[in-house]
Amino acid sequence: MTTTTVRFASFVLGGLIAASVFSIPVFAAGDDSETMPVCKKGEVYDKKTKKCVKQSSANITDENRTDYAYSLAKAARYDEALAMLDTVKDQNNAEVLNYRGYATRKLGRTDEGISYYLQSVKLDPHYAKVREYLGEAYVIKGQLDLAKDQLTTIKTICGTGCEEYQDLHAAILDPSKI
Repeated sequence: MTTTTVRFASFVLGGLIAASVFSIPVFAAGDDSETMPVCKKGEVYDKKTKKCVKQSSANITDENRTDYAYSLAKAARYDEALAMLDTVKDQNNAEVLNYRGYATRKLGRTDEGISYYLQSVKLDPHYAKVREYLGEAYVIKGQLDLAKDQLTTIKTICGTGCEEYQDLHAAILDPSKI
């Protein structure tokens, strides 16, 4: 390679890196398919327009707000996720309660998180993701028998091949995976 070729390759690679670092919206951390792009603070991702809009002026559905709160939580922006969930009109919703539990648990308030998970389970006993997160909370508390109960329930909901079963099973075997 000539010096010019190396410089050109470095220029192109540097441009690609810069473009990927400075692009907005930023995608949430984690590999869950349910997450959507996350925006800078004070904005919300609008699924209809597929862009970030000011949160205060947005005419966003409860479902969109709930999904966006989950994306914020998966991006480790837990306080923002809770604030977004506060804007949802229907607070008595299995997903809202589950994601509130998730963000709360990730903030270190495991018992409070469990209380939200249990409310979510009452509303939708066949919601596998809340069962997974409830099981993970029990693992954190060292209550492996209760975590295994959730794993058994998940197996009846979606089998052993679903992501929720596999993730909770991995957490029970190795709590550092939570």
